[in-house]
Amino acid sequence: MATIEMLLITWGVITAILICVLIYRSTLSTREEDQLFLDAAEESMATEQRELVARIERLGRPIVALTVVSGALLLVIAGLWLWEGLQTF
Repeated sequence: MATIEMLLITWGVITAILICVLIYRSTLSTREEDQLFLDAAEESMATEQRELVARIERLGRPIVALTVVSGALLLVIAGLWLWEGLQTF
């Protein structure tokens, strides 16, 4: 059982990190505005929006990676649980 417990703890940590990253991306996207800046005086706002969009886009890969790892760990845990269940059956 120690293996499954260790895998469950690892899965929980990775899933918690994934949830935190998703919440962070959500808070960033709420600050994103759909505006067109035409005036030179608004260039600082446009730069800020470009940086915000770049941060949101940079979070894409870690979110996908964490989702894949979390799902794979969950499948491994389920497989081990079934395997141990069949061994004691």
